[in-house]
Amino acid sequence: MDMQLSNKRAFISGSTQGIGYAIAKALLQEGAEVVINGRDASRLQQSVKNLQAEVPGGVATGIAADFTDASAVQRLLSSLGAVDILVNNVGLFGLKPFTEISDDDWSCYFAVNVMSGVRLSRELLPGMIDARWGRIIFVGSESGVNVPADMTHYGVTKAGMLALSNGLAKLTRGTGVTVNTILGGPTYSDGVAGTIHDIAESQRMSADEMKAMIIGGNQTSLLERFIEPAEIANLAVYLSSPLSSATNGTAVRADGGVLTAIL
Repeated sequence: MDMQLSNKRAFISGSTQGIGYAIAKALLQEGAEVVINGRDASRLQQSVKNLQAEVPGGVATGIAADFTDASAVQRLLSSLGAVDILVNNVGLFGLKPFTEISDDDWSCYFAVNVMSGVRLSRELLPGMIDARWGRIIFVGSESGVNVPADMTHYGVTKAGMLALSNGLAKLTRGTGVTVNTILGGPTYSDGVAGTIHDIAESQRMSADEMKAMIIGGNQTSLLERFIEPAEIANLAVYLSSPLSSATNGTAVRADGGVLTAIL
């Protein structure tokens, strides 16, 4: 299927690895020009080179910025230019007991998981509306609906992302611009892989054993395995496409059946 993304330009925040990188690669394969982002300039340039090698002929560039630093985000926006597709993917996650989550932790999670989308969308949405076409996609999580007790700060910020996405969509009435959120389920991204490896090591287990134990303990998963980043990317490509024109202001699930609600 032709996703009609040739001549479209996309920016994906937090995209040197994991889900963000998979989305960048998938968009590149569909003919879009992609601008990726990461905090570390050398890692960013390596990821750009990897994309260029994996998708010969694709146009991929990168802009480094740390989304905990508002001035760095402003510098990014000053050099980015107009885009047709914005993917708000950058995010922090981690396990921590609620009573040990400090004010600084909360501020950091809000700065990255919520304010990154606020700042990028505030800058780029008006241009999309003027052009009468554009896509904003938030890479959310089922944890924003079913907030985990041991990741409260993460779940709360992902719930905030859902609210932000829904509110922005109401600004797009009749414009050809859409704003949607992907509700991802447990995904084996690089960050998750690192966390599982650390937990497995502390428990004297292999990473594969720990993966199986985590998924085995999830009684609502219909997929019964971790989602691959490319599976999230497939949905992101569709939501980026002109073919998704009737999907706006909603949260689209790619959660492997973890959420039990019908809607």
